[in-house]
Amino acid sequence: MLKGKIRVERPFLFISSVLFGLAMLAAPHPAYSQSCSLCYTQAASAGARMIQALRSGILILIVPPTFTSVGMIFIAYHKRNQVRRTNDAPVSDRDW
Repeated sequence: MLKGKIRVERPFLFISSVLFGLAMLAAPHPAYSQSCSLCYTQAASAGARMIQALRSGILILIVPPTFTSVGMIFIAYHKRNQVRRTNDAPVSDRDW
């Protein structure tokens, strides 16, 4: 027999958050920026130099944040098990 109440609020909250996140990723959202008629007509009527400049601009805007994110993940992965312990600080009973 079980004594007392079983606490199920936190696992339910976590599972529901994960399911909500997956549902948001799976649900298609319209890309309003791609339906801008002015942007579309300008890109369609542009010459080869304008198309190359547009491609270069996209790369310039995407590459630095991507490298920054990958670098932060790399550092966090390699530092995940390091714990700073000093002699004067009291030792905690928690191991992070």
